[in-house]
Amino acid sequence: MTDPLKIAIIISSTRDTRLADKPAQWFADFAAAERPDLTFEVLDLRDFDLPFFNEAASNAWVPSQSPEAVAWQKKIAEFDGYIFVTAEYNHSIPGVLKNALDQAYVEWAHKPMGAVGYGGVGAARAIEHLRLIAVELQMVPVRNAVHIGGGDFMAISPLGQNGEMSEIAGHLEGSAKALLEDIAWWARVTKTARA
Repeated sequence: MTDPLKIAIIISSTRDTRLADKPAQWFADFAAAERPDLTFEVLDLRDFDLPFFNEAASNAWVPSQSPEAVAWQKKIAEFDGYIFVTAEYNHSIPGVLKNALDQAYVEWAHKPMGAVGYGGVGAARAIEHLRLIAVELQMVPVRNAVHIGGGDFMAISPLGQNGEMSEIAGHLEGSAKALLEDIAWWARVTKTARA
């Protein structure tokens, strides 16, 4: 395998007031510096005008008809693994992320996924739910995740001090390295198996 593994970093909130941009940019920069053996691309769900899922069935069974869904499927098919940057809304993931996950199936299957979560409890419940959804999509959820919660969340949130990610980066780098190691290992294994 000579081509570098491609990992998508998916911004999973589209709210005007989302916090996602800060942790997504920090993680993308950290990942690129930490893992030159991988290539990363940030995908923002704002850039994909996905309708609510209204297909006859999953694209595992019937080709999707929505041109937006087909474009999304083609884009995510390019990657060997995924890291979702997610908030926690009412103990789960944002609705737009669930919709984006539902708009594909074949493209997600047999690839690893991980998460960077933020919120009061570091999006722990959202990430747990995301992992359950990923299993149904035949993804491989990895153990390690980055959780930005409590004081760290308030330090960077406009609801708190609205500081820079550099103020809390030292608290996150260990878990970020572990997440990247998990993603890299599983992406190599699953890519080899898919070949």
